Amino acid sequence: MQSQRIILTQKQQLKLSPQMYQSLELLALPIQDLQARIQDEIERNPALELSDAKDLSYESYTGSSETHTYDYFENSSDAGYIRKASHIDTDSKHQFMEGALYRSESLQEHLQQQLRLQPLSEADCELGTLIISNLDDHGFHREDPHQIIPEGTPVEELERVLSVIQSFDPPGIAAADYTESLLLQCDLDEQSHPLAKQIITSYLEHIKRGKLETIAKELDTDVEEIQEAVSYIQTLNPYPGSIFAGSEIQYVTPDLTIWKVDHSLQMQLNSDQIPILSIDPVFEDMMEDPTLDRDKETRKYIQNSIKDAQWLINSIDMRNSTLQKVGAALIKFQYDFFLNGPKYLRALTLKDVAEEVSVHETTISRISHAKYIQTDWGIFPIKYFFTNAVAGTSDDGKEVSKTGVKEVMREIIEGYEGTRRLSDQKISDLLAERGISIARRTVAKYRKELNIDSSFHRS
Repeated sequence: MQSQRIILTQKQQLKLSPQMYQSLELLALPIQDLQARIQDEIERNPALELSDAKDLSYESYTGSSETHTYDYFENSSDAGYIRKASHIDTDSKHQFMEGALYRSESLQEHLQQQLRLQPLSEADCELGTLIISNLDDHGFHREDPHQIIPEGTPVEELERVLSVIQSFDPPGIAAADYTESLLLQCDLDEQSHPLAKQIITSYLEHIKRGKLETIAKELDTDVEEIQEAVSYIQTLNPYPGSIFAGSEIQYVTPDLTIWKVDHSLQMQLNSDQIPILSIDPVFEDMMEDPTLDRDKETRKYIQNSIKDAQWLINSIDMRNSTLQKVGAALIKFQYDFFLNGPKYLRALTLKDVAEEVSVHETTISRISHAKYIQTDWGIFPIKYFFTNAVAGTSDDGKEVSKTGVKEVMREIIEGYEGTRRLSDQKISDLLAERGISIARRTVAKYRKELNIDSSFHRS
């Protein structure tokens, strides 16, 4: 007969306070969302007030586009054009217009909302956030998830959380490439054609060239069956994350500006777009009122309001300070990029910057989320600067990034003037001559990511 016993166990568990959650949340907010969050806090907390330092109302930060008719590019507080005493030239307006971006509801935001609804532990939610932040606009992994997770994380835990995210809408996200995405969509669809996965795995190039008879012969079936499978495959979306591109437009406000002056670089935080907050002195004076000693509830309310206000101010300062440190680290690691352009982008990981800034990798992931840097080469998301290394080195002996290799490939293909089209193997050979060793299959993968057709279809 079994007996029941009470057993006491000890375990360590990290619990975050609401204020700590707020600080972590503010790290991830881009400027537009931070402005909205500050407005909400001002309306909620009477202890907060806008500082007179800028002599501007909150509406001047959020509604200037609706209330003014003058030339925005001459307004030093405009979201995109930042006046710099040492960097003013006649091409500034034109350069900003060419580099301007807009942001809709991102795939990451859509997935993050679904993640919050899952019955997962805090650790799993952290891991899920890291996986989601690693996805590009197509919904594919920027870096191998095994390389970005915290050291010591069990592979089984990664696979379990990844499987949960792959079940989210839209179907096919969190895949390595479009082939894996199509296979995931087949797995999630109970009405999937029985031959679809086999055709996706081995015969996509045949479909592109219209060789249905060859597929039918090799799979020992008829052309009509293959046509049905192909028709089903055509209903799938090879780039599931792209469906968010048509959402309502929100123009991007760069958080940092990095520009070159002669042969050096300068950086500026776009703090003009962030209201300066302070604590209402009336509230502070009320704390000294001796009559409040008899009204404990009122005193507690005032204390909590001041405490929350101070925490918000400190959290915003920490966000801006961390962002500046990350910008300084990017200048150190990507110095050649900021001087010479995308072809010189170096291999860089979240871990490299985290060690430089002396914070955890997840902090770098959060501060990089949905934030942009304005450069002389355009406006780029901060995550653009994190990319894997490939085999080989550039002429100056430094590691070459995946993005840098793509730019070199584009340069080779667009600059080729021969009569015979460049095959993927030939491109691989030309890269090898430049000290970059990648296989033909990798060339094909990068070429597709650049939306460049194969030599068979290129004109």
